[in-house]
Amino acid sequence: MRVLVAEDHRVLARAVAVGLRREAMAVDVTHTGDAAERMCLLTAYDVLILDRDLPVMSGDEVCRRLRELADPPRILMLTAAGDITDRVYGLTTLGADDYLPKPFDFSELVARIRALSRRAPTPRSPVMRHGGITMDPSRREASIEGRPLALTPKEFAVLHLLVEAQGAPVAHDEIVRTLWDEHLTPQTSAVRATVSRLRGKLGDPGVITVDTGQGYRLCD
Repeated sequence: MRVLVAEDHRVLARAVAVGLRREAMAVDVTHTGDAAERMCLLTAYDVLILDRDLPVMSGDEVCRRLRELADPPRILMLTAAGDITDRVYGLTTLGADDYLPKPFDFSELVARIRALSRRAPTPRSPVMRHGGITMDPSRREASIEGRPLALTPKEFAVLHLLVEAQGAPVAHDEIVRTLWDEHLTPQTSAVRATVSRLRGKLGDPGVITVDTGQGYRLCD
């Protein structure tokens, strides 16, 4: 899942980004409304966490403009105002998908983001299979030949991409772009290290192969 955090309170933005990355989300951060709009035009974010009180361009205006796109991100608006009329205005007039007043509990933020991501126009199958691998994304469970796999969030996310591809190669750059944030370059070893750990947990290094020039893929 790729998330953009648009929040001018830099300490809060950094804390949210760090926490979401620990939940295996790819997170970008910006502190102004105009930059938030520009980044959403350039990158297909699944969820935008949007503070209403942004400088340069308000969060309200960003929300209005993004709603004119053919495929806008899901928008979770944040505000220090907790009045019910404020929340109704954000959900109805502005067109936000969800609303969360500050201060908020981080676990609730994560739950709301995951709920928004499940509202995708083309829902995925609740259970995915390829070869001997079975995955249930909604429960974050995976197994191979009936043996449960204890995967970290990032390992689960990489395996999810590979199972979705159903044996087709998934490019290294695509994995970086989808599962890591903008600060990770394709030249880093993070993907290779994650795949190496996955191979060990799957019990057979040959389950995931590397097609030179094409990417990683699952064998049948």
